[in-house]
Amino acid sequence: MEITEVRGNKKQYLALLLLADEQEYMIDRYLESGTMYVLRDGGGVKSECVVADAGGGVLEIKNLATAPEHQGKGYAKALVEFLAKTYAGRYGVLQAGTGDSPLTVPFYEKCGFARSHRIPRFFTDNYDHPIYEGGVQLVDMVYLQREI
Repeated sequence: MEITEVRGNKKQYLALLLLADEQEYMIDRYLESGTMYVLRDGGGVKSECVVADAGGGVLEIKNLATAPEHQGKGYAKALVEFLAKTYAGRYGVLQAGTGDSPLTVPFYEKCGFARSHRIPRFFTDNYDHPIYEGGVQLVDMVYLQREI
């Protein structure tokens, strides 16, 4: 398993990015200003993440996705642990914003995150179509945080 930073042509991973954020214009808001990492295993890209400085000692995971056929194998968790280790000392908190989904919230909780706050109607106000995950319509953005 190898994790590397992507410095140019981040859009080559758009199909993977869209798994975590269905609206390309929303991805465009953070992709170039964020730092992107890809995880390769067995020669291919299995997972990716984009992080950005949220201010106040907080590093935010803006996008984290694993190819569907490789989900459940620990790749996303490995990326989260990589971020915590890489950015410890530079940031005090690792934060992730996600929909209140039965699929993603438990993942972050298993990685040591706890619910912090929420932004009401984030998904209904910022996306041009309803987004469903695990049979639940995403309405509010839920933020989870972990000390690093």
